[in-house]
Amino acid sequence: MLKKNHKVAIYLEGHFSTDYGKMGIGVLRYLSNHIVAVIDSKNNGKNTNEFNSIKRSVPIVSTLDAAVSNGAEVLILGIAPSGGKIPEAWFKVIESAISKNLSIINGLHDTLLSKYKNSLKNNQWIWDVRVPQFIPEIASGKAAKLKNKRILCVGTDMAVGKMTTSLEMHKWAIEKKINSSFIATGQIGITISGEGIPLDAYKVDHACGAVEQMILKNQNSDWIFIEGQGSLLNPGSTASLPLIRGSCTTHMILCHRADFITLRDYKHIKIPDINNIIKLYEDLASACGSYPNAKVVGISLNTYKLDSFEAKKAIESLEFITNLPVTDVVRYGPEKLTLAIN
Repeated sequence: MLKKNHKVAIYLEGHFSTDYGKMGIGVLRYLSNHIVAVIDSKNNGKNTNEFNSIKRSVPIVSTLDAAVSNGAEVLILGIAPSGGKIPEAWFKVIESAISKNLSIINGLHDTLLSKYKNSLKNNQWIWDVRVPQFIPEIASGKAAKLKNKRILCVGTDMAVGKMTTSLEMHKWAIEKKINSSFIATGQIGITISGEGIPLDAYKVDHACGAVEQMILKNQNSDWIFIEGQGSLLNPGSTASLPLIRGSCTTHMILCHRADFITLRDYKHIKIPDINNIIKLYEDLASACGSYPNAKVVGISLNTYKLDSFEAKKAIESLEFITNLPVTDVVRYGPEKLTLAIN
């Protein structure tokens, strides 16, 4: 599996600046390994730090051969197509990587190890991140008895910044010497942290239990950040409820894209009034008092598509509407939100 000394290349062909490139962008921001190249022929010759949201300096190349020349030992498939299916065109790249002695990290639902295990050399491996590593017991609400703070990011839609917000807040907590843990629940978070649960790969009956088991494993932490998934508003998402129930969350951060008035993939579904969304999550979390009275304590606003003036204006407007702290954690840091956890 991935070790700290492995040199990594990220496959982002055609998707460096799209929502489908979120795995690669997440890895660029947070993976501690040396990243030697990003593969994207559309941006060949550029550097990742030329893009506003990326501070890390990594050359962008057009081919796998160029990444290998830079010293790549591991290829991360950094694109997350809808449905988690591996596009047919990728197999040529994957097979070429294996022939060049690279190991593969695959975050999609389609698995690779069974297909290519006989082609691997002794020092090669394939990590199918979305394969569950254990079968949990059915959840029973044990987390509600814990005395720590369990902070869950919830969203108005998918791909709005839930993982990024959790990681930025967790990083802040660690820097402030708070005993903090991060529980990864998706392929990006698991790749970055090295462990976690691929929530959307668990059977529905096991999902809450998987979350609860990870909470209990980290119960000695004063703060636990749970990586959010999906949205209650999205018709294709079932992830929010097992995260809420399994963690028995005590605090929530609502994540929202400032430029969204409808769902990204379902333009016919409008995003309701933000205060009504907040009430929806709070009512569901407490279940009429059966569980901790969790509150949305702040809003993480993704202003990626806005310029600096528009971003600040959107933040001020949302603070006025909700009377909650609002910030873009990438642009301005997470402190506003972390200070609201009490």
